[in-house]
Amino acid sequence: MKINSRKIGIDEPPFFIAEMSNNHHRDLPTAKKIIQVAKECGAHAVKLQTYTADSITIDCNRDEFIIKSDVWAGSSYYDLYKSISMPLEWHEELFSFAKQLGIIIFSSPFDAASVELLEGLNCPAYKIASFEASDPVLLKAVADTKKPIIISTGVSTATDIEQALDFLTQQNAGEIALLHCTSSYPAATNQMNINAIDELKNYSDTIGLSDHSIGNIAISSAISKGACIIEKHFTLDRSKGGADSSFSIEPNELSEAISLSRSIWESLGDKNILKRRRQGSNHARSIFIVQDIKKGEFFTEDNLRIIRPGLGLHPKNFFSLIGKKATIDISRGTPLSDDHVC
Repeated sequence: MKINSRKIGIDEPPFFIAEMSNNHHRDLPTAKKIIQVAKECGAHAVKLQTYTADSITIDCNRDEFIIKSDVWAGSSYYDLYKSISMPLEWHEELFSFAKQLGIIIFSSPFDAASVELLEGLNCPAYKIASFEASDPVLLKAVADTKKPIIISTGVSTATDIEQALDFLTQQNAGEIALLHCTSSYPAATNQMNINAIDELKNYSDTIGLSDHSIGNIAISSAISKGACIIEKHFTLDRSKGGADSSFSIEPNELSEAISLSRSIWESLGDKNILKRRRQGSNHARSIFIVQDIKKGEFFTEDNLRIIRPGLGLHPKNFFSLIGKKATIDISRGTPLSDDHVC
């Protein structure tokens, strides 16, 4: 997958997304500062959420529309989204600002109208939030753009994922990445189920993690499983509050997470290393001459030894060499080679 000129995959350092969400507090200078600081911290992209309350739900106070859990318990869906949504008129300025800074900016649209707005800004990719991944109207609008699509799977079963991917394939959608996600806010470590990443690999070559947990344990585990996209909610200051503040990371934490992500990726290295002579093997044991030997003299367990360093024949040859003859005079301390043996 590629977003703008940035390649995303297991052969590249993890693509780190700073999710602004509602941490802008409906203040435009704060939103711009989040983009700037995300860039300074090393994030590869910053992501917005593009919606209005009416694009997600209806204004209704029936009990079904009151949130019962997580950090938003007690609010109606409509009132929550109305109070935290980013004004649509900000998008053009924020996209322009991010481009000036040289950081990728894209968004999670929540309806077809949001996709239309974002297309007008040449949004380079689209993120489908967990709760929207089953909406065919939204999926079609995004698929029609032919842009890369990143889908969170926080509430998806295997069947849900298959249905979404089948639908997008039918719509000739662009490249698709899947993010493992736990839709709990914040998510406890024992809820993360990072092993699910192995299952997601059955559906896409580009896998990642949308992480709502505290700390970097989930990130570390996910990258070790092959995650190449990491998304974290980002705020300038948790103490300022906000609907997502409890599971958002601050600038120093973002810098640390990005650095850690790259280090973990680098530590994974080459899976084919066992097929080659490995670094340090010159310090391992090999077969040496430990007594002077004349040409034609037999090799014995007295004049051969398996010792360090690893410059002679492999130790596996030791017993097969016993009783064979030397082709030349060999002095003590010489690493044994094939040329010495007849």
